[in-house]
Amino acid sequence: MKKKHMKFLKQLLEAPSPTGFEEPAAALVRERAGAVADEVATDTMGSVRAVLAGREAGAPSLMLAAHMDEIGLMVTYISDEGFLSVASLGGVDAAILPGMRVDVHTKAGVLRGVVGRKPIHLIEPDERKNVTPLSGLVIDLGLAPKRVKKLVRVGDPITFGVGFERLGDDMAVSKCFDDKCGVWIACRVLEKLSRAGRAPGDFIAVATTQEEIGTRGAMTSAHAVNPDVALAFDVTHATDYPGIDKTKYGKITCGAGPVIARGPNINPLVFERLVAAAESENIPYQLEAEPSVTGTDARAIQVTRSGIPTGLVSVPLRYMHTPTEVVCLRDLDATVRLITRFALDLSADASFVPGMGCAPEPGDGGALDSEEA
Repeated sequence: MKKKHMKFLKQLLEAPSPTGFEEPAAALVRERAGAVADEVATDTMGSVRAVLAGREAGAPSLMLAAHMDEIGLMVTYISDEGFLSVASLGGVDAAILPGMRVDVHTKAGVLRGVVGRKPIHLIEPDERKNVTPLSGLVIDLGLAPKRVKKLVRVGDPITFGVGFERLGDDMAVSKCFDDKCGVWIACRVLEKLSRAGRAPGDFIAVATTQEEIGTRGAMTSAHAVNPDVALAFDVTHATDYPGIDKTKYGKITCGAGPVIARGPNINPLVFERLVAAAESENIPYQLEAEPSVTGTDARAIQVTRSGIPTGLVSVPLRYMHTPTEVVCLRDLDATVRLITRFALDLSADASFVPGMGCAPEPGDGGALDSEEA
């Protein structure tokens, strides 16, 4: 990955955007996409969409959706002693919180805090076996109570106080790779399609909001865009570390390429086209069984209006919904190539009615440029 692209990825990951408070990430998307898109708009849900007009009349429009919200916390109460009680924004595991540094986002600015809990010396032996629930944790800002009550309001959002780092061999660790890496991929695909002479049909990259509490931004975005075909991008659980049952969750390995989902939430012809795109570009890929609706934007997009043919592409991620989510950077680059190839192959005769269409011949949409993703 080139340094300039890694810099943008780092900016996205470190821009605070807890569910319902995505404005800092949205501003980055508007700036980046605005350099190449024909149109950039933000809706009242806060989702950002960037449109790159197609080069052929009648070719299907493609929407690529990735959510830019991250999990976090919210202030629910300020004690007389100046400590903050909190609730979760999205799926936060209370077990990981004690001792963590966090950022409280107030109208006056960002305040650094720590998640406090009684030290082990003061916890009864039987109590040590239990996870302290969120209701038993507080955030300490190190400020006098009057100062806290002046600066902090109930409803202020809180994010993990960590950022992006390279790790090992072509790996990286950060909060909110779920799903800021998808927003990065959507912007990169937009740029590569522009450089490749555009896709046959319109390409719409959408950074959606509020996925973590029910794919809400995807619902409104899909209804507004109403594309002919759509892809959702998200992360999926890597199963390549100890303690994960592969017979239950499948074999998903970091560094082995993007993951293409298959199941009732996925249009079968979109699935076959994704596989054809990967094979035509010699991109390694993995398959994941999704026997029900997925926990991604794909679940909302598929059933919008009269139904939108939808696919789901993911990258393997370790330790989801923690401050130390880990991905392989090669997988991000490979996913950009995969989706770009898929978009270039969407000719006017593409059909997505099950049983009445087929995958494209390799290379139908022209060659990709050789620039590193």
